[in-house]
Amino acid sequence: MQSLVPREIDKCLSKHRPNLFKRLIRKMRFGNNPKVFCIGANKTGTTSLAHALKELGYKLGGQHEAELIAVRDWKSRNFSALVKYCRTAEAFQDIPFSCPYTFQILDAFFPDSKFILTIRDSSDTWYNSMLRFHSKVFGNDNVPTSGQLKEAFYLFKGWPFEVNQMLYNNPADDPYLKKGLVQYYENHNRNVKDYFRFRENDLLILNVAESGAYSKLCNFLQRTAMRQDFPHLNKT
Repeated sequence: MQSLVPREIDKCLSKHRPNLFKRLIRKMRFGNNPKVFCIGANKTGTTSLAHALKELGYKLGGQHEAELIAVRDWKSRNFSALVKYCRTAEAFQDIPFSCPYTFQILDAFFPDSKFILTIRDSSDTWYNSMLRFHSKVFGNDNVPTSGQLKEAFYLFKGWPFEVNQMLYNNPADDPYLKKGLVQYYENHNRNVKDYFRFRENDLLILNVAESGAYSKLCNFLQRTAMRQDFPHLNKT
């Protein structure tokens, strides 16, 4: 089971723990709402969730800025820039928030936060969705090769390949090996559930495709519902 070395948490907290004045400034800017961290893997409805949170009045963090932090710092488990970035908004999603170890740091540094783990019906459903999406975006409707990922441009040339190698325990010449991706997805979900197993008020496990999922979200955040169901966004 993956775990976070306490020394890494202590180092991050001691360097960036806000003083009382900074806490007051933050409350003036964002009110007393706890932060919301969406920590489900990509292709689990995170775009739909982000849209719903924005509708509910949350200030969303800039995703591209966080993704750059992920590639630059996450591999070395340096969370300093991420902690600083999290002071700029109220709700956050996708990489690096969906990466292992990140949610433990955020929980330690931002007490009383809410965490949402988005999931799919099954590991196979998630894997197939990821494969379809990446095939369409990076592989001309075929499973992308390592060479295509290295040439692909997102935030910079090769970003898709770098993130693939950063997260999944797959060989460089077989970046979409099912075993590695499914293992990552299942391990992450298992670790999140285990970490919060005695704190049901702090974690919502959500399948946005299920009936009543939007109501579950609003009840969890104690917000008035703005619609009946989740919007289905970023559909492959």
